[in-house]
Amino acid sequence: MTTATMTEGGTAAGGRPGMPEREVVVGVREPAATAAFCLILTAPGCGPLPGWSPGAHIDVLLPGGLVRQYSLCGDPADRASWRICVQREPDSRGGSAWLAEQARPGTVLRVRGPRNNFALVPAPRYRFLAGGIGITPLLPMIAEVSAAGRPWRLLYGGRTRASMAFTGELSGYGGAVTLAPQSEAGLLDLDSYLAAPQAGEAVYCCGPEPLIEAAEQRCASWPAGSLHVERFAADPREAASRDGDLAFEVTCSRSGLTLTVPPGRSILAAMREAGLDVDFSCTEGICGTCETAVLGGVPDHRDSLLTAQEREAGDTMMICVSRCRAGPLVLDL
Repeated sequence: MTTATMTEGGTAAGGRPGMPEREVVVGVREPAATAAFCLILTAPGCGPLPGWSPGAHIDVLLPGGLVRQYSLCGDPADRASWRICVQREPDSRGGSAWLAEQARPGTVLRVRGPRNNFALVPAPRYRFLAGGIGITPLLPMIAEVSAAGRPWRLLYGGRTRASMAFTGELSGYGGAVTLAPQSEAGLLDLDSYLAAPQAGEAVYCCGPEPLIEAAEQRCASWPAGSLHVERFAADPREAASRDGDLAFEVTCSRSGLTLTVPPGRSILAAMREAGLDVDFSCTEGICGTCETAVLGGVPDHRDSLLTAQEREAGDTMMICVSRCRAGPLVLDL
């Protein structure tokens, strides 16, 4: 299974170039569902925007230091505009609320990216599974797979039909799409939908945590690497593993800095307090911005991004959440 997740910078960790920041302008705002709306973003002066591939997202930098990730859900071939879809959450911590109240045609937004932690892998056939606003990263995947003539199908659930975005757009795919609003169909029939896989089939799932956990359970017997998921927040099972943390030392090989990371503090926080400039965004182990090369020691991975194989290799770690399993821990910083 591969995982990715949605939720500030200089030179990126491990010597990687950080994602450049740029201004974009809201060109069009249009409703997408009862509590969701789309923003069509263009470059100032209408120049070309950076290219991207299905599964990519951008960081939107909002007032007060808020950073929110939104999937690009338009056409990757369109270099003149980007489309994002914003779900107005009733318990918003400020991100979707600010965009709902302030983002209008002509509004200038500062963004970073695109970055892709949820890339579409080549496969002979695909099964897509979406819950609510989780449909957004899947839309360009479906368009690409359909254009290539690959077999695919989509099961898409939401609370009500009116709350589900892009249903009109998806209707053009006919019987390959199954819309299953809970108010009409009850809970998604995942036992049937995620029954025995066909050879080489890839499953892409995005939505709320209960949906992802259910998909993981039903795909546990599938061939390794079949299931690809993107989360909206950190995996709660990783968060639960943080009890009983101990202090440890970390050495930054390029800067020559050695510091102690106490219980309850992240490597990232300790480094920033020591004056080291490192690239970061979500601080939850879900975006990949702070991924850092490991030169020594064994990381205790707490992120929601790395695959089992990547964790086993121990070549990189997300310093915003992960810790040290066996030292000394040496990082390429």
